[in-house]
Amino acid sequence: MTALAKLRTERGRMSAMDRRIADYILANSQLLRDYSSQQLADALKISQSSVVKFSQRLGYKGYPDLKLSITEAVARASAVGAAGGIAAKPDSDPEAARADALWQSKTAAARETCGLARGAALADAAHRIAEAEMLFVAGEGIDGEAARTFAGRIALLGHRAVAHGQPHDLLASLSAATPRDVLLIICGHGGGEWMRACREMRTAGGHVLVIARRTGRLAATANACLAVSAHDSQPHIEDLIYEAATRHLLDDLFLRVVAARPASLETFLANRRRMHDDAGE
Repeated sequence: MTALAKLRTERGRMSAMDRRIADYILANSQLLRDYSSQQLADALKISQSSVVKFSQRLGYKGYPDLKLSITEAVARASAVGAAGGIAAKPDSDPEAARADALWQSKTAAARETCGLARGAALADAAHRIAEAEMLFVAGEGIDGEAARTFAGRIALLGHRAVAHGQPHDLLASLSAATPRDVLLIICGHGGGEWMRACREMRTAGGHVLVIARRTGRLAATANACLAVSAHDSQPHIEDLIYEAATRHLLDDLFLRVVAARPASLETFLANRRRMHDDAGE
């Protein structure tokens, strides 16, 4: 995970002071290599020790370590951009160039998201879903579409899974939740409407997993959170990038569930054939 990705992902859980520092660094990342910790502190009108402690809270040894990581991340991003510029021909179709730029942004976001999710959290999420007695998947809008697709694939494996697009419908289903159940919430925005459902599942003893664009209060109520990295200055482009990165993360999670219970693949194939045969009649 790059330093810039870490700043964006952790921002929702930061204090007001730390958010100020993070926002300044993100806005001036290309200039940070010329800033000492004292210069950064002066620009923000805070103490030098606040900058140092901020760096350490992010997991770096100190400000020089953080600055080096950010400088490397900026250099890598510039190299990718330069490579894309070299590949494009001056007389190339602008529509094709825009589509290619979007594809590169989606690929980068998916790669960064997978980097954030690597490790025990993703492996544990796949194991819990594979062993769940019932999987509840929730999301609204484009998240709702992703929730329905993921729940459908899990159901084809022979697992009990249901998708919900409205909080009140989910709450009704959770009235019968047990400690062996798992709730997966996909959320690309604030997520406050799902807070009660998280609490209900935790009260029932079940496991709550959140996939979110921004970590915050919703993630704090869950047992675990997988962050999606999707950032662009244009909101409509950012939404497209977010959707692609989220789908890729869910696909990775699905493959891990299959790997956890290989025998379920036969059930998947049988159910898939049955559905296609029925559709052809």
